[in-house]
Amino acid sequence: MPSQTALRAHRARPLRAHAVIQPQSPSSAVAATRWLAVGSLVGLIVLGLAWEMWLAPLRPGGSWLALKVLPLVVPLAGLYKNRMYTYRWVSLMIWLYFTEGVVRAWSDALPLGRALAGIEIVLCLMLFVACAMHVRLRLRDARTARAAVPLETSIP
Repeated sequence: MPSQTALRAHRARPLRAHAVIQPQSPSSAVAATRWLAVGSLVGLIVLGLAWEMWLAPLRPGGSWLALKVLPLVVPLAGLYKNRMYTYRWVSLMIWLYFTEGVVRAWSDALPLGRALAGIEIVLCLMLFVACAMHVRLRLRDARTARAAVPLETSIP
């Protein structure tokens, strides 16, 4: 059992520089996947609005189907603020929009509608890949940073 003075001396010691974990700036690949995810999400929002309001609406003058972009607005702040949880659930949610794009690419009568559905499919795939790579790269960087911190084995 250590003495009281030894315990006080141990508590009074300043932290060692190598024991403090410094936050690292994200790698260029992580930053690129972040901006690709945000850009493709904004692209899907713009495409959905333009498609249903002006380019090839189901009814002349626009349709209520333009409201389908509202769920896409929700994760925009989380992606912009770089929240890992948002990247994970967006990579699952985006498959609903991918499915809509595939269905409309096969069933739409207008060639413009089929082309817009193809663009939607590409944007969905870009968003999925960006989210998946972003999560993977951030976890790898965190694992690397954790391994770089030396463990302190001696306890005075």
